[in-house]
Formats: sequence, C-alpha cells, structure tokens
Amino acid sequence: MTQRVLHAAQILWPAFLVAGVLEMVVFSWVDPTQLRVGLWQPDAQTTYSLAFFVFWGLVTLSSLLSHWMMKASGSVADQRRARRHARREQVQQTHA
Repeated sequence: MTQRVLHAAQILWPAFLVAGVLEMVVFSWVDPTQLRVGLWQPDAQTTYSLAFFVFWGLVTLSSLLSHWMMKASGSVADQRRARRHARREQVQQTHA
C-alpha cells in the first residue's frame, strides 16, 4: 500500500463513519418527507442519500485540512530536527 493510499484511507474511512452517525442524529430530529428545495420535494431515500454524501464531503474536507496542517507542521519539525543534528555534528567536529 502506498503512502498516498494510506493517507486517503485514513481520511475517508473515519469521515464515512462520522457521516453515518451525523446522518442518524440529524434525521432523528428532521423528517425528510417535509424537506423541499424550491419546488422540488425529493422522497425520503433521496434526501437520506444526498444528505449522507454532503455530510461525508464536509467531514472529509475537515479531515483533509487537519491532515494537511499536521503534514505541514511535520515538515517544520523535520527542518528543526535537521538543524539541531547539524549543530551537534558541528560541535562534535570542533571538539574532536
């Protein structure tokens, strides 16, 4: 499994699970047969499906943003680590 596939799975699978829970919570309060979009009144199954994909998309974007921010901060940490390592080597060379 490549690193990219692993990252996609780490983002999409938890987002899928959270979207399912979010769907249950929202539709325990909202009656899908009462929802309208302009003049269009979709049936309950269409509403459930569309809502699930919207929830999944939003949670995926949130997870993707978190992953991107962790990756960006990791590169900063890697740069700091490399500078510290270079300083240690420099100190060891001057004492040798």
